[in-house]
Amino acid sequence: MALPILQRKPDGGLGNIRSSPGQPSRNIDWLILAPVALLGIIGAFAIYSATFWKVDDDPYWYTLRQVLFLIVAVVVMIAVMSFDYTLLRERAFFLYGCAVVALVLVLAAGALRGGARLSFDFGPVSFQPAEFAKPAVVLALASYLSEVREESLSYSRFIGGLVVVGIPTILIIVQPDLGSAFVMIVGALTILLMAGAKLRYLALIAFLTVITVAAAVVAGIVDRYQLRRIEAFLNQNSTEDGLKDLVLQVRFAKRAVATGGWWGKGYLDAPLTTGKFIPVQQSDFIFSAIAEQFGMIGGGIVLALFGLLLFRIWRVAHLSKDAFGSYICAGVFGIVMWHVFQNIGMTMGIMPVTGVPLPFLSYGGSSLVAFAILVGLVESVHMRRMR
Repeated sequence: MALPILQRKPDGGLGNIRSSPGQPSRNIDWLILAPVALLGIIGAFAIYSATFWKVDDDPYWYTLRQVLFLIVAVVVMIAVMSFDYTLLRERAFFLYGCAVVALVLVLAAGALRGGARLSFDFGPVSFQPAEFAKPAVVLALASYLSEVREESLSYSRFIGGLVVVGIPTILIIVQPDLGSAFVMIVGALTILLMAGAKLRYLALIAFLTVITVAAAVVAGIVDRYQLRRIEAFLNQNSTEDGLKDLVLQVRFAKRAVATGGWWGKGYLDAPLTTGKFIPVQQSDFIFSAIAEQFGMIGGGIVLALFGLLLFRIWRVAHLSKDAFGSYICAGVFGIVMWHVFQNIGMTMGIMPVTGVPLPFLSYGGSSLVAFAILVGLVESVHMRRMR
């Protein structure tokens, strides 16, 4: 009779590890997930500090909703990570078509707020199609450009890519949501750059963007409030009544950052954050709440977390086994980078206020889930780079 130890099947030389080194579950990039998790936690605490006084009978109203959004985002991210991204290549334009239809429908039946139709409102929950159009456009453009591998992007394929990006971008400008439109364009530019687009092609995109926005302004599509934001940016010391609210919120946001010092004024002890001076601090100006309470050290930690996240995304782009995966990562890199630059830039007064959220920190369910999808796609590329 053979001894039990001799009846065991060989394990492939991996000791008690039965799975292959190429198994997706063994290739999760934890240095992507770690900064995302930390940013989500920091965001929840910052949102509480900026909102606990807004709802008299429930100081946790905004925070509990944000935590619920975070839980949904985690579930969505895990689902996207578990799905083989290569299977999305043939389905990319179906998802893109769904996003375009949603953008058309929101123009027809979306909730009207501040002269813009940005979302569908379903009672306590709202759905913003522009946020979910970002991953859909990244997938569609990556799929289209990866069909043919070229040393440099041909003019015909560049024009095709321009059409893919242009349709949803124009629909978003019409809403009007200039901030999301520029995010879409930057994400597309990053993909095109990695695909080998010539600099004159990228200059053409910039020119067409300016022309499109100018035409929207002349046609009256971009409402007066959007234009006032630009006026407020150009005249940050203005005392004009029409610009006062816009100018003051940026002025107080800059002051919150400046007065935080090295270590900050302490959690819930910051007078500008807790004193009702910045109306939409939980979304547009969340970085000012962090900087005032935790100072330059706290703000620096947040920037370092974003730096680590962006570095790992770019690394996955270079490790990808195919062009489709590389282009996905490039698009996600551009979108996240521009969100960070634009949001913190408008807090510091070096960019106009556009309502672009700070990834994983700003209050809002649509943006949280959309960013979870984007990060999940990058993880899916990394987990399957060896297969």
